Amino acid sequence: METRADDITADGTTNTVVYRPARPEDDVALAGLDGSFTTDSVFEVTMTGEGFTIRETPLDSPLRKVFPAEDDDVDDDPGPRRTVVAHDGDELCGFVEASYDAWNGRLTIRGIEVSPAWRGRGIGRTLMRHALDFAGECGAGHVWLEVSNINAPAIRAYLRLGFVFCGLDTSLYDGTASAGEQALFMVRWLR
Repeated sequence: METRADDITADGTTNTVVYRPARPEDDVALAGLDGSFTTDSVFEVTMTGEGFTIRETPLDSPLRKVFPAEDDDVDDDPGPRRTVVAHDGDELCGFVEASYDAWNGRLTIRGIEVSPAWRGRGIGRTLMRHALDFAGECGAGHVWLEVSNINAPAIRAYLRLGFVFCGLDTSLYDGTASAGEQALFMVRWLR
C-alpha cells in the first residue's frame, strides 16, 4: 500500500507526498517529529451536576504546547496495528498510528502528528483517511481518539472530519507534564 498526493506549493513547485506503512528505519524520524502546536483558544470544560459542557474559549495570549517524550506503550493484548507515514523525499511530513480491538469493534487512533511545515496541506486529513481505511479492513464500527482540551487546532480538525465528543477524563494527565489539562474523547461512527 503506497499512495501519492501531488500538490502545488505557493511558489508553484510540485511536491509529491508519499503515504506508506512505517518501516523500522522510520523509528528515529518518528521519534523526532515535532508534534508541538500553538493555539489562541482552548476548549474549556465545565463540570455540571448532570455531566459537563465544553466550549471553545479565546486566550489572552497564544499558548505553545510541546509534548514530552513518551515511553513506549505496552499492551497486554495488542490487536492489529498499523502506522502510516507521509514522506516528501527524505522528509517525514507526518504519521498516524492506529490499533484495532475486536471485542468492541473499536479502532483507536494512538497518535497522529503532522510536522509544522506541512500543516494546512491536507496531510492530516489523508493520514486519517488511511486510518479509516484500516478501520474498514478490520470491520470496526467506530474510530476513537483522545485529545487534550488545550489542543484546539486538533479538536477543530477532528470535528471537521466527523468526530464528536463522547467523553471526558479530568484526571488522566495528573502527575504528568500535562497536569491541569483535561482529556477529551472523540468518536466517529462508521456504521
